[in-house]
Amino acid sequence: MTIHKWLLDAKKQWNQFALDWSKKSQEMWETGSRQTIIPFFKDHVPSGAKVADLGCGDGYGSLILASLGYHVTGLDLSSEMIEIAQSKTLGIEHMSFVQGDLAKLPFLNQEYDAIMAINSLEWTENPVLALQEMYRIVKQGGYCCIGILGPTAMPRKKHSYPKILGEDVIMNTLQSWDLEKLATENGWEIIAEKGIPKRGVDFAKLDYLEKDLRQSLSFIWLFMFRKK
Repeated sequence: MTIHKWLLDAKKQWNQFALDWSKKSQEMWETGSRQTIIPFFKDHVPSGAKVADLGCGDGYGSLILASLGYHVTGLDLSSEMIEIAQSKTLGIEHMSFVQGDLAKLPFLNQEYDAIMAINSLEWTENPVLALQEMYRIVKQGGYCCIGILGPTAMPRKKHSYPKILGEDVIMNTLQSWDLEKLATENGWEIIAEKGIPKRGVDFAKLDYLEKDLRQSLSFIWLFMFRKK
């Protein structure tokens, strides 16, 4: 699939999914699979930092960040997502939203103190370009929190079989171990990481497993990178 067609298909599919996503996002961020992400982010990025939330969806994660004192710009490929995000956050200070592509970010060099990108890189045609763009817009010594879906997370399984059949899909094959190697080879250092387990998995009982096996049992694997 060409980048142009990938972008068109991705925009179309996420626009179609925007309303359903917005109905579920509050639960995801407050009590569901994403509830530990903001605390993890807050442990490393000081309040008041200027943050780009890349792949912000309906903006609920951005809203939480703003409530904690961060100055947030949310970006999403879906114009429908951005419209929902803007309608949810009218009148809230230190927040803005823009439609855009992770591989061609509409921001200045070293404009941000930190990035949050949860389940975003997996949906890009070229995650290398997207990661390079993230590096470009973050200040020296700044932070990048990335969450990557585990290999058996439902969205992975939904897209992997059609790809085998030669159908066009909008999810790439980037895994957490790929991202770790890619990031460290391109100017980032890992300062923290955390697994969000799939339902039924208790990481506290699985410390004896190698990291890649724990990553395989994760729903999301979180990294906190720092720009060298």
